Amino acid sequence: MRLARPMAAEFVGTLWLVFGGCGSAVLAAAFPDLGIGFMGVALAFGLTVLTMVYALGHVSGGHFNPAVTIGLWAGGRFPAADILPYWVAQVAGAIVGAAILYVIASGNANFSVAGGFASNGYAEHSPGGYTLLACLVAEIVLTFGFLIVILGSTDQRAPAGFAPLAIGLSLTLIHLICIPVTNTSVNPARSTGPALFVGDWALGQLWLFWVAPLVGAFLAGLVYRSVFATPR
Repeated sequence: MRLARPMAAEFVGTLWLVFGGCGSAVLAAAFPDLGIGFMGVALAFGLTVLTMVYALGHVSGGHFNPAVTIGLWAGGRFPAADILPYWVAQVAGAIVGAAILYVIASGNANFSVAGGFASNGYAEHSPGGYTLLACLVAEIVLTFGFLIVILGSTDQRAPAGFAPLAIGLSLTLIHLICIPVTNTSVNPARSTGPALFVGDWALGQLWLFWVAPLVGAFLAGLVYRSVFATPR
């Protein structure tokens, strides 16, 4: 099967992103006395992408995110026929990553998914109480920016070998901005994994964390392709 290796890479990379990023939020963010806080969680998300893009980017392109896949397609960098297989691998990896995190977190008698389990939310489930509109705009704009960085840093005219650094640091910056707003998604797979374990409100609000990142990524692909790409 032509896509077996790329799908396996997308599965492992997305698993690592959810386990590492959400794991830092669930296990370490508020750890007594020496918690890593928002900055530590933001850095953890950036490091998961940076490390896996270097490790597996040459196999699958290192998307690890349905929004990245759709943005690359809109930018003329990815075939439409491969979108669904990539999405399946990414969401499956996110669910398994969240499941592993759940098993580990459950080893603490005080753990409960009622704490949110790093799920994304808006309104009363936004960490800072931000409205649905504010969360929608934040996710669209930040995903747009993320895809511009990805498309630009992987352009054939960009300095070779530095794309993972730019992408990882960009995701870190995005989390520093958006954790108080939505707990930061910009990645529908990342949102889906934890939401399945929380259920209830997390599943009810999951639609925003598919719609907004996909819209932002799609717009970024169109803009980069029409404005910044090398004319043919």
